[in-house]
Amino acid sequence: MNFTGKYQLQSQENFEPFMKAMGLSDDLIQKAKDLKGVTEIVQNGKHFKITITTGTKVDKQEFNLGEESDMEIVTGEKVKALVNLEGDNKLVATFKNIKSVTELNGDTLTSTMTLGGLVFKRISKRI
Repeated sequence: MNFTGKYQLQSQENFEPFMKAMGLSDDLIQKAKDLKGVTEIVQNGKHFKITITTGTKVDKQEFNLGEESDMEIVTGEKVKALVNLEGDNKLVATFKNIKSVTELNGDTLTSTMTLGGLVFKRISKRI
């Protein structure tokens, strides 16, 4: 399955407690919590470019499946991450005690991040 496309955020669960656990300030959390970000994914074989635009903030990640990559997390910190494909529709990465799973089912992109017992879930639809 190819992940290429643009996806608009529809809903999210546990945004505030998860971002607080990540170390973001209350001010930043309040500014970002109601923004409907757009995720653009460009997949070329095992190579992925992901651009997430939330308000004026643009985050870009680029990686090859199965290869360790440098990525920037929401706090601005640079981390090493390894992204693998599970099945044909699930991207799984682990970094800094966080497990990230991005699953594509039809036109719905579900991203789940787990930190300890805290689960943050985002549901986006293809636009």
